[in-house]
Amino acid sequence: MKRCILLLCIVAILRDSEALPKGSTNYEEMSYWLKSGQETLHRILKEQKNENRAKNVIIFIGDGMGLSTITSGRIYVGQLHGHSGEEYQLEFEKFPNTALAKTYNVDKQVPDSAGTATAIFSGVKTKYRLIGLDARAPYNKCDKELNRLSKLSTVADWAQQSGMDTGFVTTTRITHATPAGLYAHVNHRDWECDTAIPKKEQLCKDIARQLVEDEPGNQFKVILGGGAQQMGMKMNESDSSSCVRSDGKNLVKEWQAKHPKGRAVSNMQELMSVDISDTSHILGVFSPGHMPFHAVKSPEVPSLANMTMQAIRMLKKNKNGFLLMVESGKIDTAHHGNWAQLALRELYELDEAIKVALRLVNMEETLIVVTADHSHSFTLNGYPERGNDILGFANKKASQVPYETLSYANGPGFFYHRRNNSNNVNETWRRVEDDPTRNEPFYRHFAGKYLKDESHGGEDVGVYAHGPFSHLFRGTFEQNYIAHAVAYAACFKDWPSHCDSAYHRYFYDVNMASQNSKKNSAGQDTVSFAVMITFLTVIFIRL
Repeated sequence: MKRCILLLCIVAILRDSEALPKGSTNYEEMSYWLKSGQETLHRILKEQKNENRAKNVIIFIGDGMGLSTITSGRIYVGQLHGHSGEEYQLEFEKFPNTALAKTYNVDKQVPDSAGTATAIFSGVKTKYRLIGLDARAPYNKCDKELNRLSKLSTVADWAQQSGMDTGFVTTTRITHATPAGLYAHVNHRDWECDTAIPKKEQLCKDIARQLVEDEPGNQFKVILGGGAQQMGMKMNESDSSSCVRSDGKNLVKEWQAKHPKGRAVSNMQELMSVDISDTSHILGVFSPGHMPFHAVKSPEVPSLANMTMQAIRMLKKNKNGFLLMVESGKIDTAHHGNWAQLALRELYELDEAIKVALRLVNMEETLIVVTADHSHSFTLNGYPERGNDILGFANKKASQVPYETLSYANGPGFFYHRRNNSNNVNETWRRVEDDPTRNEPFYRHFAGKYLKDESHGGEDVGVYAHGPFSHLFRGTFEQNYIAHAVAYAACFKDWPSHCDSAYHRYFYDVNMASQNSKKNSAGQDTVSFAVMITFLTVIFIRL
């Protein structure tokens, strides 16, 4: 066994040494690609299904991480490591199972994070900007009765009911749409604190209060991210884009009172010095609003990898397992500003957090799913040479006017690049090659139409899975399927799973056998239909 491991390590080192160095024109020849194809084939042929119970589940969300972002991020990280970049693999791209998820909301072709987070975590698609409520609930109106009827439970509820510990990590506000999808039920995603709710809709509780006061939020063992203003905390700085509480509540103090053995932390040193063995809960709030971009953050602010490490160390204490959600939320924020470099750096940080998780857990009993809630209007285009700087130009010929490899269909970059001081119709755009700010993190890439905030994209997003029952993530499916597959793999209480012999008997042994034996029999079809109705009725009653 040790010899096999040593051989695999040697092969991995040799493969890395064969990566094309940055700037090289000595491209790989036929033998390289034939060998590469055969190695991939043999690796896939050797893969075995892991059908253990997923004792632990970690769901990584790259907010806005569409396929064009993943491709560009792969090249970006590869080039940071001195390679050409195209041949590089992000850690999650090495996962054995890959699929595509359809991201639309029930009322929108191109979705938002509230509706998509609800789908991922509850197993039910819903409307644009709704969180934790199905499509019966009205948008932007607090209807208590309809909200009661349309209230959804989530993977966090199911895990807690199964005796598992739960928590989440995000680089956005802890009350923002994606994390809120785990625990909140609101008619508008922006109702993060009391002042954000219209006066006539004050019957509904804001998202921050739901996190601290209601299940499943008040049962989370780990909560890490930004959003001090929403929680009623006083910090030295303020965030003009975040709401500020007016009810006088300090929800961090309320949380501490409910969890006397818990630790509330506000900086890197406090987080990393937590005595995990003597702490029951961790609440970390590190910024007034969203956390700063990794490229420009101070050492006082923990990285996504730091937060992920402490979260897993805390949650691993439960012998029944855990469920953790980790969001790299500022990929999305960067794209909205047409800040491509910042977006790719945030993706890099997500990949580093995934590496940390892989080191800390046993993959024989841990299901890791990496996906995005939606994409962006972001494209990798033109005809750049192999190994060309991914943040550079895409010209096919040197004689052409330079244009960027990475650009956006819309966003604030439009007016940044547009020339407004020329009467020549052929001089529409500023010369990108002359821009002295191109290497700065907040440089805005070109956008073809002006919008104050760049929009999301509507194409399918990737789903990458590793661990027990990761083979359930294959093909193209609706985004809400993710929650169902997770529940099945983890054997959540009162959910259909491989641990449930009754489910297997009624759905597989009886239903499938009857279909296979007499497919053409109307009588058998009736039996199959009746069995299915019976099964669904039982599940509905149990839920």
